[in-house]
Amino acid sequence: MSYKIGLCYGDAIGPEITKATERMLKAGAQKVGLDIDWPVYPMGFEGIEKYKDPVPQVTIDGLKSCDAWVFGPHDSASYPKEYFERANPSGTMRHVFDLYSNQRPAKVYPGVAKEKIKVDPASDIVVFRENSEGALPDRNMYRGWAEFMPTEDEVISISLCTRKATERLAHEAFKCAMKRKKHLTIVHKANVIQWFYGFFRNVIKEVGAKYYPEVRIDDFHIDAATAHLVRHMQDFDVIITTNLFGDILSDLAGELTGSLGLGPGINTNDHQCMAQAAHGSAPDIAGKDIANPTGLMLSACMMFDWLATNRSDEKFAKAAKIMEKAILDTMAAGEVTPDMKGSESTTSYTDKIIARIKQA
Repeated sequence: MSYKIGLCYGDAIGPEITKATERMLKAGAQKVGLDIDWPVYPMGFEGIEKYKDPVPQVTIDGLKSCDAWVFGPHDSASYPKEYFERANPSGTMRHVFDLYSNQRPAKVYPGVAKEKIKVDPASDIVVFRENSEGALPDRNMYRGWAEFMPTEDEVISISLCTRKATERLAHEAFKCAMKRKKHLTIVHKANVIQWFYGFFRNVIKEVGAKYYPEVRIDDFHIDAATAHLVRHMQDFDVIITTNLFGDILSDLAGELTGSLGLGPGINTNDHQCMAQAAHGSAPDIAGKDIANPTGLMLSACMMFDWLATNRSDEKFAKAAKIMEKAILDTMAAGEVTPDMKGSESTTSYTDKIIARIKQA
């Protein structure tokens, strides 16, 4: 089988860490004999400069034929006003490709300074965030934007929750729970926003009772969940929640385990996967060859794991395992970038990971 995995380098540190991830992926693919094409598509300032669009049509058309792609960070806050006021590149990708499931794990990684870890070191969770609706106004209308200003002193914002979107995310989260501790936690706010979050919670429970009776289900209000996550993160395993809450909880979990900058993630529909780290574009260190590519590299490993199942090709799983071990072994050896108290550059850190892949 031949596959196509796209590359969108992005802004600021994006090209540095995405190219580092590209080098790792090519080494991993070569190690197990995967035949992959690696087309590059413009995104961010490159798209604006060449096509007057941060996610130009040439990129959308190209990615439609890809099995998956790596999406570097973007600096949309710095875009010219006419682009900043639109959906950012991440939101555009999730909407255009209906990437309804955002999966973000959080656990303590080797090499993280103990004083930065705020939870039990054994904590290991996965947050499933509904990606296609909820409170984000760029995804909730057939046409237009789901925010309105009746007067200059009033704003109305519409949230959306459908059975279809909730059920399909629930299946993804339950399948993950079945491979782990068979424990799923629903995070909501049904005590106050009763119809929206009550519906969201009840649909997930219905899916669990019908298709995954072995999985233990509990649920927390969002305010209680954040408190328990800080104090007892080790008691959670798989968390499922809405778009806005999932964004907040996954960032919190990443920081509690040592650094949001290490947080990986994937966004998926039924047939494609986008690897995207949780962190931003860090323009203050762009071009210095000191950016830490670990979050995006681990995202790429998740992407390969997803492809192993979705494309029924165990070579992806083998490559993912080899690459992840190489990353973690390099971190455990202290051969890391300055943000982790190391002396490696982005390039030399990547070199060491690739050397371990070749030796595997």
